[in-house]
Amino acid sequence: MAHGRGARPPAPITPGATAAGPDSTEVAAPTAGSTQLPDSGPARSWLPGAPGRRARLAPVNAAASHRALVTAPFRGEGLTTLRGLAHVVLDPWIDQHPVRLLDSDAMAAMVREHDADILVVESDFLNGPAIYDLPLVALGVCRGDPNNVDVARATERGIPVLRAPGRNADAVAELAVALMFAVNRRLVPADRDVHEGQTYRDGSIPYQRYRAWQLAGQTAGIVGYGAVGRALAWRLTGLGMTVLSHDPYAPDATSTLDELLAASDVISMHAPVTPETTDMIGADQFARMKPGAVYLNTARAYLHDDDALVGALASGHLGGAGLDHFRKEHLAPDHPLCSMDNVVLTPHIGGATYDTEANHSKQIADGIATLLAGGRPDNLVNPEVLP
Repeated sequence: MAHGRGARPPAPITPGATAAGPDSTEVAAPTAGSTQLPDSGPARSWLPGAPGRRARLAPVNAAASHRALVTAPFRGEGLTTLRGLAHVVLDPWIDQHPVRLLDSDAMAAMVREHDADILVVESDFLNGPAIYDLPLVALGVCRGDPNNVDVARATERGIPVLRAPGRNADAVAELAVALMFAVNRRLVPADRDVHEGQTYRDGSIPYQRYRAWQLAGQTAGIVGYGAVGRALAWRLTGLGMTVLSHDPYAPDATSTLDELLAASDVISMHAPVTPETTDMIGADQFARMKPGAVYLNTARAYLHDDDALVGALASGHLGGAGLDHFRKEHLAPDHPLCSMDNVVLTPHIGGATYDTEANHSKQIADGIATLLAGGRPDNLVNPEVLP
């Protein structure tokens, strides 16, 4: 069943329980590490569970001539579409504990095991040649930028590669708004005061410690005006903020970078990481920001100089920062940012919504449907492989 906005995902199945629904059959789940399909009965697709669980087999079109191996989280309308096109083996990496990420050789072995000619991935890194030597009719990559696959090699082998642009735009924009509020109203230390029984910390009352300027009427600057930047823009406008944007590749962007930095009370980063944008926000750029400005980065930490950011915060020039990404994906506990009460840190969770999964599922499945019908999908990375 597709889950619409606001709907909850299915409740987890506890060990020893069964999952059943219309037109489903209850069978024992494969053992840990196994993806063996039943050797009898109509063509069906696994909804895998944890070891010891029983998993549901969902009927698909028994006449389908294609077999799809899906190691990405896949749900909603896209999963329904794909099951109408192929026999689906659904084995998402995100459901594995510990996390399982396959390389090209391991993935090729798994594709051969299931005799699949369609492969859909998200986080597996397929840089070796093995997977591209297989007769795949489609390779779906559930990312905006399919940088975990070798597009050039796939193209050389005539394998169409599909991507999912903008799949997490709303999710990341929502987190940027959350970080902005959390930093501006100092929600994390306020929450800690209550948890620690320190409402009247050091003899003060909360109103003395937590006054802030409202965001309505302030100016927000968005650096990078693609899908995420635009999703954030209308949200900030709805909060009563004036929104500026900078993007040399967006004709409707409003400002140069220097103009945006000088005028904005909140700066939010949404540019891709390229040689041009790496460390684009350094000491000079932080110095050009308004005193007390809030800096947000829900894109990639490589867009700013870490030491310059720490310096701008420590000096009091910046009012605070909200960050959802770090170089090498984590911060050491003794990093200076971890000790700053005006900094809110989240562990790269901007796109972590079920809606993101539903979005990329629909984009990839629709693209596969178009390919199999002889068409040219809009999200095809290498259209030169088509006749």
